[in-house]
Amino acid sequence: MMPSPLRLLSRVFVVLLLVAAAGCDTGDPTGADNPGVDFVTGTDVVVNPSGVAPLTARIDLTTRRPVSVAITVPGRSESADVQRRFEEVAQEHEIPVLGLYPATENTVRLRFFAPDGRALGTQTVSIATAPLLPDLPDVEINQVTASAMKPGFHFVSYFGHNGEVTPQRPFIFDNAGDIRWYLDFSEHPTLSNLFYDNGMERLANGHLYFGNTNDDRIYEINLFGEIVNMWGMPGYSFHHNVIEKPNGNFVATVNKEGAPTIEDYVIEIDRSSGEIVTVWNLNQSLDNGRRAWETDLADLDVDWFHGNALAYDASDNTIIVSGRTQGVVKLTETNEVVWILAPHKGWDTAGDGTELSPFLLQPLDANGRPISDDDVRSGAVNHPDFEWAWYQHAPALLPDGSLLLFDNGENRNYTRPGTYSRAVIYQIDEPARTIQQTWQYGKARGPETYSRIVSDVDYHADEDNVVFMPGAVTHNGTSYGKVVEVDRASREVVFEATIDPPTAPFGITFHRVQRMGLYPAR
Repeated sequence: MMPSPLRLLSRVFVVLLLVAAAGCDTGDPTGADNPGVDFVTGTDVVVNPSGVAPLTARIDLTTRRPVSVAITVPGRSESADVQRRFEEVAQEHEIPVLGLYPATENTVRLRFFAPDGRALGTQTVSIATAPLLPDLPDVEINQVTASAMKPGFHFVSYFGHNGEVTPQRPFIFDNAGDIRWYLDFSEHPTLSNLFYDNGMERLANGHLYFGNTNDDRIYEINLFGEIVNMWGMPGYSFHHNVIEKPNGNFVATVNKEGAPTIEDYVIEIDRSSGEIVTVWNLNQSLDNGRRAWETDLADLDVDWFHGNALAYDASDNTIIVSGRTQGVVKLTETNEVVWILAPHKGWDTAGDGTELSPFLLQPLDANGRPISDDDVRSGAVNHPDFEWAWYQHAPALLPDGSLLLFDNGENRNYTRPGTYSRAVIYQIDEPARTIQQTWQYGKARGPETYSRIVSDVDYHADEDNVVFMPGAVTHNGTSYGKVVEVDRASREVVFEATIDPPTAPFGITFHRVQRMGLYPAR
């Protein structure tokens, strides 16, 4: 017997509901809205709720029944989708929306779930955004192999502008080169003069943090750009870099107020109390009279070390400090030298009277044999298997304990100007105080990726990729920055982007770039 038309219609309706629910489970941003979502009683959209994050919004949602919500901001390609599941079950929701396109009527999809996880249906919300700020750059994608890359977008601590240098404006772009988030503090009552120097990073709790050289505070903000917390540093002023320790404390490069020299102190700030709990005075642990290298960027009698970056080694509670005009040094919590990574020329006695030459790392060739050539050890020439890092930035410890650096190459072999920059990995044997170069990238690319100042490197462990990021390239009359992600084993480029600012102050496009999701990892 054939089913009646009414029963057939009801079956079709049930199938449609099931298809809609299935689409909700898979997060399909193109599926039709579920007509059964009648429990939503209020949907209000506030674009740029903080006033400083134009490509964000907040959806204020009211429902008759307790639900949890997931959100999808569809991208122009599959890898550009932004998705987030919010686990809270409630009837009142404030949904943060990140990753909108500029100058676009964005269609955002909401998915609803019962407390037991059952899919209840979907709803779409339209969100219109304004055009991009003209200070932001053009981003050209030169190469992308998404399957070989760490998932996420590209977070740029941007220096470039189309007018005033401050406030600096961080932004995030996707693998297609579309800018999907940025902050503009131009009218902000506290951060309108923001100069974050090395830039912003993500805290363990998912927020962003940075130091501001114009008010000497460390800030914690959310992705709307709203200030969550701040810390002062009485007696000191901030420059360059701040990092978060595993215990939540901050370690920062600072100037000591009233001291005759600058950029040669490091402090640790207790996250809870705000008190300064540790001080490293590099005038005591190192030789502030060493003048082996040249620079036209500073008076070496005042800025002799120029601390530009930090790393923390949790294995022995030490810090690694990069000094642009001296080298890289590892220090204990009591300011004692563990090792010095630098050409051997000119090292004498530390401010506390310690002889420093025993702490100099001795270079090895590719077979692990000591390099005895004094010209190589002093930095006058390179060895086929080994080169020192020159005016380096961005030290990072890899999972195997080796050290990754951005080797800027300025004054390489005591010759100026430099001609190439590198990402370089060194293996350091601390008890033996030896150093072996195990990997490099960038030398063959020469001037097109040469950045004498700033710049960054990173390592993506799951993919075994190194990211090489010269941030202040001037080549063929153009200033730009590069993001080059390289497969460590093959040295093949899996991603490359060129960031072209309208104006590059001091020739700088950016200081650092990081791969991350718009929403923090759980």
